[in-house]
Amino acid sequence: MAEAPVTVRVVRLAHAADLRLPEAASVHSAGLDVRAANDNDIDLDPGARARVPTGLVLEIPHGWEGQVRPRSGLAARHGVTVANSPGTIDSDYRGEVQVLLVNLGREPFTIRRGDRIAQLVISAVPTVNVVEVSAVDGTDRGGGGFGSTGLS
Repeated sequence: MAEAPVTVRVVRLAHAADLRLPEAASVHSAGLDVRAANDNDIDLDPGARARVPTGLVLEIPHGWEGQVRPRSGLAARHGVTVANSPGTIDSDYRGEVQVLLVNLGREPFTIRRGDRIAQLVISAVPTVNVVEVSAVDGTDRGGGGFGSTGLS
């Protein structure tokens, strides 16, 4: 059984007045599509990055975060992804959400006003207590990392 929905209050800034609010593309989508609120086209050359405005200010409840994630279609078709994926929107941030896109493809890519540029996933964040100790419990894996458990 699904938990009760989390309410995220949104201020739509003037430069996004005609754009849709973040919304799920299907009933079972984990992320909400976020749209570009740029006034002019943004040409993203291969290897280039750009901060793309969304025209949205979010009020994410305490104990939750917003995760800005790539859209799989943009990544697969054009090599365009979120540079700091997932980008984190903290619950106390009240500025305009911007998406840092990077073009890892071989061709220039144009970001047009209203394009779906990222997904927003709202996730619970536990309170964490960091405790310094002299040693941690051992495991079979130990300190092995970066491929230590095999390639496939």
